[in-house]
Amino acid sequence: MHKGVYAVGHRALTQEGRWAAAALFCGPDAVLSHRSAAALWGIRDQSSGAIDVTVPAKSRSHGTVRRHFALLPDDEWTIHDDIPTTTVPRTIFDLAVVLRRDAVERALRESERLRLYDALSLPALLSRYPGHRGNTVLRECLARLRDMPPGVSREELEARFLAFLDAGDLPRPHLNAWLTIGSRRYQVDCLWPERRVIVELDGYASHGTRRAFESDRERDRKLAIAGYRCVRVTWWQLHEDPASVAADLRELLRSDPSRGVCM
Repeated sequence: MHKGVYAVGHRALTQEGRWAAAALFCGPDAVLSHRSAAALWGIRDQSSGAIDVTVPAKSRSHGTVRRHFALLPDDEWTIHDDIPTTTVPRTIFDLAVVLRRDAVERALRESERLRLYDALSLPALLSRYPGHRGNTVLRECLARLRDMPPGVSREELEARFLAFLDAGDLPRPHLNAWLTIGSRRYQVDCLWPERRVIVELDGYASHGTRRAFESDRERDRKLAIAGYRCVRVTWWQLHEDPASVAADLRELLRSDPSRGVCM
């Protein structure tokens, strides 16, 4: 596979096998990092490009292996799936140097969704390396993560939404109401029955799986067919753009309830 690194019996290795081979090729203190570590952790799609490896001594990249130089303390790397790799915070820290902000933010949000936490946090890394080239991008991403901070519960999101309604002089809905559509019963987060308006509060953990995503969309379709107008509101929208959300919701609540639409 590389000089001194062999595949035994065949060369049809998995991606994990190619990552392990690249790390072995770069020496005993090398670890998978950057884009490749992000793919190993599942916070970024796999890339068919070069494999990123961080080594403790400056050396040139070689073939399909892209080398990075850094002296990593023990709390910035680990063993994951039998492959030495940077921790999730260190991985995102490195991504901030090589990727656009939106891609770094996606990786950060995915790590939160998967609950990939570590004793050494990203803020701690920012303090440890104040002159790091990706710090500005990383701080912007962390600031935007306020849309749904780790550990925010459904009850807290509901309370935030009710406070938002009160501040905008908007009527309060029925919370966690049940609707019967044909032979099915659906529970909705917020319902204004007279106006046939539903608001779903997106962001808590129960919406974070593929099955929940598909179920939510099927429910939206059924509710729209039954004449309910359903919109989804996130923590970020309540925090960063409350005026726009209030204006849209106010218009929705005073518009013709027969105009069924689901957004």
